[in-house]
Amino acid sequence: MNSVDTSAQGEIARPNSIPSNPSFSSGPCPKRPGWSFDAVAKHAYMGRSHRAAGPKAQIADVIQRMHETLELPKDYVIGIMPASDTGAFEAAMWSMLGARPVDAFAWESFSAGWVTDITKQLKLDDVKIHEAAYGELPDMSAARKDADLVFTWNGTTSGVRVANGDFISDDREGLTFVDATSAVYAQDLPWNKIDVATFSWQKVLGGEGAHGVLILSPRAVERLENFTPPRPLPKIFRLTKAGKLISGIFTGATINTVSMMAIADALDALLWVEEIGGLKAMRARADANFTALQSWVDSRDWIANLCAEPTQRSNTSVCLKLTDSSLEDDAAFAKSMVKFLDGEGAAFDLGSYRDAPAGLRIWCGATVETKDIEILTEWLDYAYATLKSK
Repeated sequence: MNSVDTSAQGEIARPNSIPSNPSFSSGPCPKRPGWSFDAVAKHAYMGRSHRAAGPKAQIADVIQRMHETLELPKDYVIGIMPASDTGAFEAAMWSMLGARPVDAFAWESFSAGWVTDITKQLKLDDVKIHEAAYGELPDMSAARKDADLVFTWNGTTSGVRVANGDFISDDREGLTFVDATSAVYAQDLPWNKIDVATFSWQKVLGGEGAHGVLILSPRAVERLENFTPPRPLPKIFRLTKAGKLISGIFTGATINTVSMMAIADALDALLWVEEIGGLKAMRARADANFTALQSWVDSRDWIANLCAEPTQRSNTSVCLKLTDSSLEDDAAFAKSMVKFLDGEGAAFDLGSYRDAPAGLRIWCGATVETKDIEILTEWLDYAYATLKSK
């Protein structure tokens, strides 16, 4: 822990230092350690067409590096999609759902949003909804072998994740659709049980927003090529042409114009992933950050993890709740802590998601330094004591 000065407010002294990167947002997330505009700019094809040979090759390079660093099966394909993780997941649902019954699992904002789309927009008939409150998981064992499964692997707004893929049948007949936006590069994903996965590099890689990533297994490609959805599809959702996968989407020819600055930024992040040791190192960094934060939480009686089950706690989007019964208004106090820490320049964007229970949400993904988490905990103590004494 860092030394602190003697100008204490309340019962806690003001920390002497602030995190080297005080950004702890759960999206867009902190940049990699050592990130700079210059490092990105040297890769960027600014003012160039994304269809030109050099830029297109760079997009293909980003796709290939993602495939390798995620350690995907060789026959899985990756495409870059419009509209972030949301666009990628919507494209998958609109293009493929409806061929089989659907089991949809929801326990936080984004998974609840997928349920809304399935039931109110796609208006599918044979759908079973499995729900749980924030901080909990629904009964994942209810997944039907013959149904398509739709769920988030890591609930970004609740800090609750699926512990493993044991509930997914090895001989499943349906497809598994996984919103993995805050899980990839941090958690162990059983790719042999996942047919469709999406994420946005603005989460775990600390990249720029706007673009999503779509991962498809051979079974998902087969569905696309043999199922015609009974609905109109906007251009940005169309993944096939004349009954065949549009292979260009998965080799660098994107559906629409991409930001070459964002592509260069993603490349910069992937080069860093490779430099530090790949997927194993990324998971280890996220685990170390979570352990540092959770150890502090466990030693305090005024704050707790929103998720009570340790095996289901996210190691990226960690959601905390205040447990001090003497507080008149938990939500107001949490907001005052967020504002206080922002004003001190010690931590930015710690507030819980707007639809989630009041509290704090702290990003612990691999782009965060563990030392910064440790310094942050000192500031959390200081903010709590200072505001409590007023």
